[in-house]
Amino acid sequence: MKKKNYIWLVVLVVGTVLVLLRQNNIISWGEEAATYHNEKGLIFGTMYSITYEHEKSLRLDIDKELGRFDASLSMFNDSSIISRINRNEDVTVDSLFTKVFHQAMKISEATDGNFDITVAPLVNAWGFGFTENISPTNAKIDSLLQIVGWQKIRLSSEGKIIKEDPRIMLDCSAIAKGYAVDVIADMLKSKGVKNYMVDIGGEVDVAGVNPTGNLWRIGINKPEDDPLSRNQSLQTILEVSGLGIATSGNYRNFYYKDGMKYAHTIDPKTGRPVQHSILSSTVIAKDCMTADAYSTAFMVMGLEKAKSLVESHPELDAYFIFSDENGNFQTYMTEGMKKYVTE
Repeated sequence: MKKKNYIWLVVLVVGTVLVLLRQNNIISWGEEAATYHNEKGLIFGTMYSITYEHEKSLRLDIDKELGRFDASLSMFNDSSIISRINRNEDVTVDSLFTKVFHQAMKISEATDGNFDITVAPLVNAWGFGFTENISPTNAKIDSLLQIVGWQKIRLSSEGKIIKEDPRIMLDCSAIAKGYAVDVIADMLKSKGVKNYMVDIGGEVDVAGVNPTGNLWRIGINKPEDDPLSRNQSLQTILEVSGLGIATSGNYRNFYYKDGMKYAHTIDPKTGRPVQHSILSSTVIAKDCMTADAYSTAFMVMGLEKAKSLVESHPELDAYFIFSDENGNFQTYMTEGMKKYVTE
């Protein structure tokens, strides 16, 4: 065979192999190479930002999943399942609500009721729901405490929420955002995405690496009063991958009235905003839903009880920022958290 014909034969064979590989999605041409995308928007009354590496935008898939969540667990949607439950309408819960409900009950039991999704009436009474900023009387608080308690509700086998009292209302905002993060992360993984960061209102799930090829870097803000979210001062930075991260704090959602500061974290046992020394609670767990719920529970429990609980749960890591007797910021972290912290 002449050399010229041999070269053309090699070119033909190589070209045919490349086409077959492309048709079977084993390789892609340069114009469809994977790149990082960023999708932003609003859900649950907060902002989300989703960064991921894929050959095309997955915005439609993301919107579909967030739409399912909005229709199930958003208290900002009057026609959502949770809104209808709170109005005592006859409604059957979906799989999203079911997963959140069962995990909420599990964490309520594990935290001795310091995490409680029936706290909604108290949240509203203190002006952090859909009412104006008010200070309820002691009699009002005592009255509302009668309809608060995670053991006063259950999910029937028919998918119905059963309440001991029809005045009981649910608020899943301290766990639903975390689960929404997990659902979006699972959807991305089902599309073959290996590198992503899903952030919904500060609750985060990350996997793989960021666009620079390094581990994702998640900042923990200093807990300075910042109702407009303008504070960019960081207490520390975490480098993580393959985990869920959530932070709760009383430095953003609060108000002052008659010289008193009222923070949005309500103790379901006392019926009042928490006054503990913990200013910020960051939790790392295998999934964001768990991290979300525990970060809130630790804010309610206070420093010593939170430290005791997290140290008895090796599957969790925590970073607490608290105020000492002189009003100075101090920190506590679990031994496992140290490997994520970078200065």
